[in-house]
Amino acid sequence: MLKSPFIILLAVVASPAYASGGIQVPEPSNLALFGLGLTGLIVGRLMAKRRKNTPDD
Repeated sequence: MLKSPFIILLAVVASPAYASGGIQVPEPSNLALFGLGLTGLIVGRLMAKRRKNTPDD
């Protein structure tokens, strides 16, 4: 009979619904992700133009 209340208590305490605190991890900013993507597109276009304009030997 002692095992049953212990199991119920363990189930309630270990439940994630009762978890509090913890470490909050910040999400990346949408503007920063957009800026990185835009930079990648610009660099890619510039490199493609350079490759196209380079004379073949």
